[in-house]
Amino acid sequence: MRPGRDGRYFVRPGGEPFFWLGDTQWELFRLFSLEQARQILDSRTGLGFTCLQIMLVGVDPLENIEGQRPWLGDDPRKPNEKYFAHVDRVVDLCRTHEDMVLVVGVYHTVRMKGLVHTGNARPWARWVADRYGGVPGMVWSMYPRAVQEDVPVCRELARGLQEGDGGRHLITAHPDPSPASSSSILHAEPWLAFNSIQTHRHMDLVHAMVTEDYRRQPPKPVVMAEGVYEGSTGHGFEVTPLRLRRQAYYSYLDGGHHSYGHDGFWRVGYPWQQALDPPGARQMGILKEVFLCRHQWWRLVPDQELLAAGGRTDGQELTLAARHPEGRWAIVYTGSPSRFSVAMGRIGAPGGCEAFWVDPRSGQASQRTRCVSSGPQTFSTPDGWEDGLLVLEAIQQ
Repeated sequence: MRPGRDGRYFVRPGGEPFFWLGDTQWELFRLFSLEQARQILDSRTGLGFTCLQIMLVGVDPLENIEGQRPWLGDDPRKPNEKYFAHVDRVVDLCRTHEDMVLVVGVYHTVRMKGLVHTGNARPWARWVADRYGGVPGMVWSMYPRAVQEDVPVCRELARGLQEGDGGRHLITAHPDPSPASSSSILHAEPWLAFNSIQTHRHMDLVHAMVTEDYRRQPPKPVVMAEGVYEGSTGHGFEVTPLRLRRQAYYSYLDGGHHSYGHDGFWRVGYPWQQALDPPGARQMGILKEVFLCRHQWWRLVPDQELLAAGGRTDGQELTLAARHPEGRWAIVYTGSPSRFSVAMGRIGAPGGCEAFWVDPRSGQASQRTRCVSSGPQTFSTPDGWEDGLLVLEAIQQ
């Protein structure tokens, strides 16, 4: 996998555009048996996810399900073969899902505090990349704090990874704690293939952070890699499927990509089986299909000027717009029942457009209606909907 021609999206080795729909599976290599991992992989594939974000040694570098620690004497220069034998088996299982990309984290500045540092990061990363560098569809990740103090260890990790796999796989960084973006400390690094953002509970920051990274030069793909988790509590608000949909659609309409997460796959003691098929995860698959049905979906351009009235970019209930650069289609997502006007001439469809609504909860679409080819046209979210996606498609002459 590599960035596409314009630096906004991803392509597979053959050049086919790749739709990033991520899922956080931090503990897949550590806390699950091979059969349990099989259930998780089957569920994620069935729901439409295309990327799994996994910590190589888990959220905390402690014992795995077989009682093995990742390093002998907690020294990253001394990997424990018995621990990584289980990782090998799960990786082999992942490879049976040929289209799934593994985003493998090799470092976490908080969880590995005092264990991985500039003195051992390079040999540790080189060992990892040498062992797993032959696996297709692999992306390396690291989890620094968004502070200059953590840049040196990131550089050492990147050097080791590139030495181990010959520069074959992409490298990103996913800052923690939130809210943070890799761009704030690493955008100019030549090895950073794309930027990753974590907003966690701060959904009101998704639009601003994705937009800021989208506008950076040189352009690099932007992944909103960690938002609030389905099944999580204690935030002062309820994590509903609506909230999950909002942060995902905001990410894509702003020109980025998105990763979903569920608490059940990394919180010890959570009945993880309940996380296999929850409503929020199913609705991520609906989102993916909406975009894949658009001609040249990867050429999406965010365009708030498409909204002559009713556009919203502040707070949590936003109304955002994007379009095909040559006017083949346009999309408006509204995070709550809304009334807005579209500047039809901005779409650039001389033969006019057809418009229809898609319910983000179910994927069901309304009947198509003919639109004017110029001037503003007003639309309202269908009655009873929590949010809505308006699709406008040019009538081909």
